[in-house]
Amino acid sequence: MKKYKFLIAAIALAGFAGLTACSDDFLTADSARKVPAGSPATEEVVLANLASAYQILLFDSYANFNYNSVLLMSDLRSDDNYKGGESAGDQQQLYNLATFNSTPASNIPGLWTIYFSGIARANTAILSAGNVVEGSNPETVKRYKAEALFLRAYYTHLLWKFWGNIPFFTEPLVEPFLAPQYDAADIYTKIMEDIKAAEDLNSLPMATRGSDLGHVNKAALLMLKARVVLYQKDASKYAEVANDMASIIKSNEYELFGNFDAMWENENEFCSESIFEANHLPSGKGWGSAWQGYGTNYPAYVSPNDLKDPNGVFKTGWGFAPLRPYLWTDLFEAGDTRREGSINNWVGADYKPRFQDTGYYNRKYAARVGYNDLPGDQDLNYCNNLRIFRYAETLLNYAELVGTLNVPAQQGVSAQDCFAQIRGRAFGGANAPALSLNLENIKVERHREFIGEGMRFWDLIRWGDAERVLTEDVTATTPGTDATPSVTWTWSRKFTNAKKYLPIPEEDINASKGTGFDLVQNQW
Repeated sequence: MKKYKFLIAAIALAGFAGLTACSDDFLTADSARKVPAGSPATEEVVLANLASAYQILLFDSYANFNYNSVLLMSDLRSDDNYKGGESAGDQQQLYNLATFNSTPASNIPGLWTIYFSGIARANTAILSAGNVVEGSNPETVKRYKAEALFLRAYYTHLLWKFWGNIPFFTEPLVEPFLAPQYDAADIYTKIMEDIKAAEDLNSLPMATRGSDLGHVNKAALLMLKARVVLYQKDASKYAEVANDMASIIKSNEYELFGNFDAMWENENEFCSESIFEANHLPSGKGWGSAWQGYGTNYPAYVSPNDLKDPNGVFKTGWGFAPLRPYLWTDLFEAGDTRREGSINNWVGADYKPRFQDTGYYNRKYAARVGYNDLPGDQDLNYCNNLRIFRYAETLLNYAELVGTLNVPAQQGVSAQDCFAQIRGRAFGGANAPALSLNLENIKVERHREFIGEGMRFWDLIRWGDAERVLTEDVTATTPGTDATPSVTWTWSRKFTNAKKYLPIPEEDINASKGTGFDLVQNQW
């Protein structure tokens, strides 16, 4: 479901303006409706502030004049991709990120800025929900507050995973616009407090449908809790999280989408498997503007350069993040449809090989014909939705917790059945080859399921596998063409636990000095 708009009610409610599309009413709320934080607020004001907080989901691929896709920033540190691009020096900060050589000066400050802006916007929405005037619908306001609490927890959890020891604040900042820095363990507590506060409001439906598509629901909240708890390895909450996964499963609101490959196409956004998506639109972003628009440039980033697809389905891109050949040749069993649904095999095709080219590229989020046809800076404005939580992750979370971590079964849900559903869909409904339910097989199955979705690096960290898997020395050759010679390149990196957190951006360290909020730099 994509690109249709329920306009009448939105315009009547709050004077919405801007590019229109299905379920994006709340993303284009008139900013003039906003009032200073702490002022009396109407229901419309709360919604406008909430809209501002949601817009951050649309900025993570290009904002603040930085390329920042959270999927790319995550996957570049995994064993799935090389950095790619024109050369090692093309977006040098990404090469440094991928080889665990980031420095305070050569970093990814875009994500830092974007998600702290998200926290500030969520704070304003939460405060306005606590200051509504008479005449507002209390149940509606309570739901908006729960959504804002989720967004604050979601943005905080990303900063926590990338940087660990970060500032945190719940009130509008005043001069010098800085906040106390907490260690990573305390940030985990802050995230869990927001998740619990949203749960306690008991106002989110398990699933969102119709004009509410794109809004947070209870399943998304529970999935965020699962990601945070599993990453923290907080065994004291494993049973609770397993019960949450069972509640999603038993709700019968979700099911695996039958065709893995087709699931990533426009017409199947917000499908039966979708729990929460960022709904990108094909317009609005521009090279000269830092904070506007609705599109994503991730498809351009992860598609081969100067591609001429004989089938007319896929478009050219910038040649970053080529996938490693072993994903195609060795990871999947024969007949597993996720290989062709996750990877575009362009070996021997007509395109221009760039640095570290392998011939294999992301298919899920590939640049596709017809996904950015409106006037403007098209490479920045693909409409591919970012799938943040899928039901497949629910099933694999439950299978891992109950099937491998000794958590008791919850609500009569079978871990083996959850695992079997994932395997069954992978093989197109046919009988999947037998595979025992154990931790090693869960690891492999998650790897196969989530290629290109920004999951692999964080899984390696939480399983304790990162040092072994992400230490390597590679020598390879990018084949030449009639116009370009072949290039031999080397790739060396060594992950240590000290590399888990990125260095805090230098400009923020410098800005904090002598303010009373001096940031302590991470060790790396």
